[in-house]
Amino acid sequence: MNSKVKGYTIGAIAAASYGLNPMFALPLYQEGMTPDSVLFFRYMLAIPIMGILLAYRRGLKEFEIRKKECFQFFGIGVLMALSSLFLFLSYTYMDVGIASTLLFIYPIMVAVMMAIGFYEKLSLSTGICMVLALCGIFLLHKNEDGNTISLFGTVLVMLSSLTYAIYIVYVNQSGLKNISTLKVTFYMLCFGLSVFIVKILVTNTFTMPVSFFGWVCILGLSVFPTAVSFLCTTSAIHYIGATPTAILGALEPVTAVAIGVSLFGEVLTTRIVIGILLILFAVSVVVYDGKSSGMLIKIRKLFPINIKK
Repeated sequence: MNSKVKGYTIGAIAAASYGLNPMFALPLYQEGMTPDSVLFFRYMLAIPIMGILLAYRRGLKEFEIRKKECFQFFGIGVLMALSSLFLFLSYTYMDVGIASTLLFIYPIMVAVMMAIGFYEKLSLSTGICMVLALCGIFLLHKNEDGNTISLFGTVLVMLSSLTYAIYIVYVNQSGLKNISTLKVTFYMLCFGLSVFIVKILVTNTFTMPVSFFGWVCILGLSVFPTAVSFLCTTSAIHYIGATPTAILGALEPVTAVAIGVSLFGEVLTTRIVIGILLILFAVSVVVYDGKSSGMLIKIRKLFPINIKK
């Protein structure tokens, strides 16, 4: 297997593994677990995984942080925790495939933020892609029977995408972009965990898995969408570069759609398929052609990958 084929294969595995989020989360909801409790266990188990990787690859000195970095890590930890929470909450209001697809518009939000806040010029292709994405969202809003998806669920996904976009812009406009990926991820998880601890204490809604299968799902959330996706993404960037790896990220919502339809009986209509394809096409073009793509390809969904080519 030549390096390019290997790179594309690993990149596809990276994207698909992240798309497994619903497969592990929904059974936990069925056991009575709340989204914040699910994410609490996901972050808690992911922290030692990333800690071991950080110590192995970078050494124990890499755990040292300065006071300024501490505040920065806290900020991105809160942003990522909120993005995760909004997404996992949306799973309780709408089909996971649609939620994952709507989340995927975050590169367009980043492009708009960079244009407004940092005076990056929006290209004609980006403008056209924004219109296409809006058309796709409109198609997803109603199915062929005329029933609309949950407005509250849609708002939650948009908030998840927005907080993630803010996170991307912040990381790439601060000194954090010069810090190793593993270190940023490790401390983002550590500080992000505090959000779920506070929420659980305030709402008194802590729940735990009640079966062996539930614990398997918790472990699956911590391993596949986190460690496996992380390691495969870094390898794919090495073999084929950052832009192709980022475009392969379109497999994430596709995987979520396939899981929703095959495992959880979600309905996939022609209207929904067209809407999903419009959004995936629009976002892929923005990532490939937009000036802000350099920062987008450095970070992956919910667990960042800020790696240089």
